Amino acid sequence: MRDWIGKFWNSTLVRFAMVGVVNTLFGTAIMFVLYNVFGVGYWISSACNYIFGSILSFFLNKYFTFRDTARSWAQVLRFAVNIAACYLLAYGIAKPLVYALLEGQGASVSLRDNAAMLVGMGLFVCFNYLGQRFFAFRKPNQEKKEGQP
Repeated sequence: MRDWIGKFWNSTLVRFAMVGVVNTLFGTAIMFVLYNVFGVGYWISSACNYIFGSILSFFLNKYFTFRDTARSWAQVLRFAVNIAACYLLAYGIAKPLVYALLEGQGASVSLRDNAAMLVGMGLFVCFNYLGQRFFAFRKPNQEKKEGQP
């Protein structure tokens, strides 16, 4: 059980959280300014958050969080696939979920969309950590412990 918990809860998770704070402030500002100030729609506003935020995230997580020095186009592709999958999954779940929860409550479309974007952000963080840790920046033989065959 400790080995299983250790795979998720360690210094990597702490560094990921630190990068997440920086990245969240950056991306959230883009998303909500586009939606609320410039009137850009839900999908484009949230997508811009992850397009620009993902570029920042790739470099911060690669070099700071996961301390990965490999240079590989395959890794860039895995990262992009992970971001796209997490985005579609998180925001695809968030919008219908929030709309269903707020149905009949008299909430405006703007309020429902803003709430859905917040829920989507939370879901994205969870999915993204797992995807980056075990897919995008996975280490070869990461399950093997040092000294074991």
